[in-house]
Amino acid sequence: MENENNVREETLVMPETWTLDPTHSKIQFTVRHMVISEVLGNFKAFDFNIDSPKDDFSDSKVELKINADSIDTGVSDRDNHLRSADFFNVQKYPYITFKSKSFKKLNGENYKLIGDLTIKNVTNEIELDVIYNGQIADPFGGKHRAGFKVTATLNRFDYDLKWNMLIETGGAVVGKNVNIVCDIELVSH
Repeated sequence: MENENNVREETLVMPETWTLDPTHSKIQFTVRHMVISEVLGNFKAFDFNIDSPKDDFSDSKVELKINADSIDTGVSDRDNHLRSADFFNVQKYPYITFKSKSFKKLNGENYKLIGDLTIKNVTNEIELDVIYNGQIADPFGGKHRAGFKVTATLNRFDYDLKWNMLIETGGAVVGKNVNIVCDIELVSH
């Protein structure tokens, strides 16, 4: 396209912004309890944004902010202990955050998301496995929706979540590895 001064104007392609559909998204975790079982929990309040410069979401910028106080394992005494200084210390560190450094398509629906995770003011670079579940046009509002499953295993000691007790057999009351599973549904704007 040329303007009246015969200067060619380039059409800028702006990244598409996607926001979280909280009613169709969840962040869950499991951790070993007394070596023999797992406890399932989730965070009920979080925000997830992605700026996508490409249709296949590669090279997107991803940000996640979790309200640490929203932790829920279904047992109020355990949840209060997790909110305490022994674990998340939500009074001093109210948020868990993630900010991406790269989001690369590996093949098909498989992606690798790398970024900085901050818990209790401790930041570490982590790698997350992502499955892109696809995209559809929303039949109720004309917007587009996209879905992802994100998984990772974290060592909680890397984030100063070190409280523990040993049981008679020598195992830990709370395992050190935490398995994360996030189901994310986004809406374009």
